Amino acid sequence: MQVSRVALIVGFLAATTGVDSAVGQGSAADQIGRALLAAPETLRDGATVLGYGGEARADDALTLLREGSNDLICLADDPGRDGFHVACYHTSLDPYMKIGRRLSAEGESRAAILSARFAALEEGRIQAPAASLWSLTATADVDPATGPPAGARRLAVLYVPYAEARHTGLPTRPDGDSPWLMLPGTPWAHVMIPR
Repeated sequence: MQVSRVALIVGFLAATTGVDSAVGQGSAADQIGRALLAAPETLRDGATVLGYGGEARADDALTLLREGSNDLICLADDPGRDGFHVACYHTSLDPYMKIGRRLSAEGESRAAILSARFAALEEGRIQAPAASLWSLTATADVDPATGPPAGARRLAVLYVPYAEARHTGLPTRPDGDSPWLMLPGTPWAHVMIPR
């Protein structure tokens, strides 16, 4: 159980720090349907969806598939990666996430991405993220008509910049099904909430 949680976290971090600039994901409608599976149901209809194919957004590796009407951005599954992973986050996280996607597409390491994000925070180009994120991960493709298969993992994340265990009372590593604080004391500290 502990190993699967670590694998989920590593997969989550890889997906939220960057994407390969692959195409062939499928139609925009297919990408949108799959991406929205990560979102809370009450926010799906108004979510912006980013994916693959077409012209990428400025300073990003992703294409705008659907303009939304609320503050949620959902990311389509990356066709260049094994398994299935979609995520949605509050729009205030977008500048932070774009840095990771752009640098990952350029082949930068996780350490270089974190360093670039920190520099952007220090220079005031972005704000420390204080928002929510939801993800859905499975070992195989997911059909939006039938929903996630048995064994798919859902995760909710709440970014709490600079939070430490002493501020939250949370453990700093996975502890069963309990929420826990990841990267405590950093601008990107966040509470991992398995669901």
